[in-house]
Amino acid sequence: MTDAGLADEVSTTGAAPVTYRIALIPGDGVGPEVIDATVSVLEAVGRRFGFGFAWDRLVVGGAGIDAYGVACRPQDVEACRDADAVLLGAVGGPKWDNPDASVRPEQALFALRGGLGLFANLRPITVHRQLIGASPLRPELLEGVDCLILRELTSGLYFGKPSEQRETPDGRAAIDTLWYTEGEIRRIVMLAFELARTRRRKVTQVDKANVLATSRLWRKVTEEVHADFPDVELEHRLVDSAAMTLAKWPAGFDVLVTENLFGDILSDEAAVIAGSLGMLPSASIGTRETAHGRHGLYEPIHGSAPDIAGRDMANPLGTILSAAMMLRWSLGRADAAEAVEAAVDRALDEGYRTADLLPSDATEAAACTRVGTKEMARVIGDRIAI
Repeated sequence: MTDAGLADEVSTTGAAPVTYRIALIPGDGVGPEVIDATVSVLEAVGRRFGFGFAWDRLVVGGAGIDAYGVACRPQDVEACRDADAVLLGAVGGPKWDNPDASVRPEQALFALRGGLGLFANLRPITVHRQLIGASPLRPELLEGVDCLILRELTSGLYFGKPSEQRETPDGRAAIDTLWYTEGEIRRIVMLAFELARTRRRKVTQVDKANVLATSRLWRKVTEEVHADFPDVELEHRLVDSAAMTLAKWPAGFDVLVTENLFGDILSDEAAVIAGSLGMLPSASIGTRETAHGRHGLYEPIHGSAPDIAGRDMANPLGTILSAAMMLRWSLGRADAAEAVEAAVDRALDEGYRTADLLPSDATEAAACTRVGTKEMARVIGDRIAI
């Protein structure tokens, strides 16, 4: 392990402080900046609550291609498996965007999800009251927005075979295969119902059952699982209807579960509700439990933003809030997670904004304090220490 950062304090019980092992994947573009910012926040919360971290930095993504010729090595996957959790910045960028390349940064995500058994991506969609003005939706439509989107990660069009371009007598053609098994559907739908029981007890399953055989299987399996959760309301929606409702009345959703491609699109659409892609966290989890909680990979939903990389402009809040999810889900530290989230709220209450969060109205913007990546992290860390 490198970059050891152990807390200076002992726990209130007098026992030696726990040290959590975290695999760090800074990645590409703004990834290293938001990861460094988040590490500083985690160190601050560790000092407050009397625990520490041992960081293992891995070179993965485009950086991995440059260093090793591959986006993710088997030993990188093993290092992530050995850690208590994985924290990722972002991967990819125009440098590696050749569509004919056999090695691409995004292959690292597939390798990690498959190698670590991470089948469910969780994306909470909430609106911070301080940022309502930054959302394109009318303020009255944002009241009560608290949605959790579950996207299946390990199957569907992204993994089906064959997936290739072909030469035919009529010219080029391409084929992708949409494939789902009953077991792949059942495990994520069951998780959706379990999570709904801890929330508002409503599951919306999204598909295209009027066209796709896989979607009809999703409906059948979801109905079967629902029989074990009679206390949870279930509705089925076609993906186009769900997309429209997300834009018109997002507060109508509680837990939304869907397949890989639809989940990818809908969760990015829902991200706009919050006013900036830079605000939203995510967790990718499987079934494996560690000594502290459920093993998972945590990352902001934004990309690598190469246009602002190295300029101290990136919004670190999505990564910081992903770390709060990590504290809660994988490390069993709900107390620390709540402290991080409260510090983010306090910083926003006090008017601190990265460039993407500044109001478009000049008068409102003048009332805010514009800060960069490092300063936003410092502000949050200071408020954790209070």
